[in-house]
Amino acid sequence: MKKIISIFLIFIFITSCEDVIEVNLNETLPRLVIDAGINWFKGTPGNEQSISLSLTAPFFDDNVMPANGAIVSISDTNGNIFDFTEDGNTGIYRNSNFIPVIDGTYTLSVAYDNEFYTATESLKSVVPIDFVEQRDDGGFLGEDIELKAFYTDPANIENYYFFEFISDIPAIPTLEVYEDRFTDGNQIFGFYTEEDLEVGDEVTIRNYGVSEQFYNFMFTLLLQGSEEGGGPFETQPATVRGNCINETNPDNFPFGYFRLSEVDQVVYTIQ
Repeated sequence: MKKIISIFLIFIFITSCEDVIEVNLNETLPRLVIDAGINWFKGTPGNEQSISLSLTAPFFDDNVMPANGAIVSISDTNGNIFDFTEDGNTGIYRNSNFIPVIDGTYTLSVAYDNEFYTATESLKSVVPIDFVEQRDDGGFLGEDIELKAFYTDPANIENYYFFEFISDIPAIPTLEVYEDRFTDGNQIFGFYTEEDLEVGDEVTIRNYGVSEQFYNFMFTLLLQGSEEGGGPFETQPATVRGNCINETNPDNFPFGYFRLSEVDQVVYTIQ
């Protein structure tokens, strides 16, 4: 009985010593976030496109505030102007008559909160995914499923690739970027592994053609978000800035990127 009472008293002492620590983080004025990925999926007209505008929020705030009431358009070098109209109050702006042209140059224009933002980029082509190879003995213990999505890189041309692997298991898609500096003209692959994959699960694999500038942007972003990049409270080496510019107030630069890609997609079922 004495032993039980002693353990109970120790438990009370330990729990009574717990203090709630409040972390005070510096807050700044919200910045505009421009998610302008124009995707031309192979075999489609590519006329329906959308752009998402939102505002940054404090670290512990889970709510994403849409940027409503912006004026959004994309123009090309042929004199076409494609206006994007907001879908309700969602911060998602849509267009249904976009004309995609491989290697065409496009300029994004956004007017929001009395400031004017621009970005210029070209639409990059992509080769198709040749086939998908599955291995069941991957991972440290040889128990994980691994997928390799093979594609053939065109010879004597600089190419940059952005892979997206989407399944129902992780909440966030797996993203990877590749260049052909050491694999020019060869058949290579995008790699994906997930320990919880099971037979019958579907994985959507997308390969995007991207510019060198976007490759460098995404490479740095993925590096800072990886395990080697430190925890959420570690100071980042530098702010990762995209290609969007605030023409009115350069110091109030936006986050995000204006990207245009041809996309090849394969939906693979785990065997």
